[in-house]
Amino acid sequence: MKQSAREEEWAAWLRLAMKGETQAYSRFLVAVTPYLRAMARRRCDQYGAPASEAEDVVQEVLLAIHLKRGTWDPARPLGPWLTTIVRNKLVDSLRRRGRHGNVPLEDVADFLEAEDETHEAADRLDAKTMLNRLKDPQRDIVRSISLEGASVRETAERLKMTEVAVRVSLHRALKSLAALYRSE
Repeated sequence: MKQSAREEEWAAWLRLAMKGETQAYSRFLVAVTPYLRAMARRRCDQYGAPASEAEDVVQEVLLAIHLKRGTWDPARPLGPWLTTIVRNKLVDSLRRRGRHGNVPLEDVADFLEAEDETHEAADRLDAKTMLNRLKDPQRDIVRSISLEGASVRETAERLKMTEVAVRVSLHRALKSLAALYRSE
């Protein structure tokens, strides 16, 4: 498939996703992830970043797409929008990394195993604290969909809301959580 035809298909899926079609959004994410991964690897090579940085960049790009998909103008090509997000997330990652050196995992493996056990309870507490800062329906929606694995439809029925309202509320809640997380 030619790149322009591929991007048109992705754009069509993203347009449907923006209208609330979850299957189209899932198809979009599955199809675009390998492309984003390849682009992130090329950019890491280009900027002299370690290859291990690429996967972190891809995860940040996917989150940015999820949170910012409403900023994409459906009348414009999708490729440049995706390329810009990848570039910006890589630059952010490089800035955060700064001049820090890399330490081989073997040198800190024993320490990390001990840290996991100690911080697991604290991480759960932090997650609960962050969730408790959300308003009531948003908190219930995030718990239901993101933590308990319920579908949008199940959550909507349980809360007596429309599926669209649940999706909008989930999006806003995730955006609020991201802002809270960045501020702390």
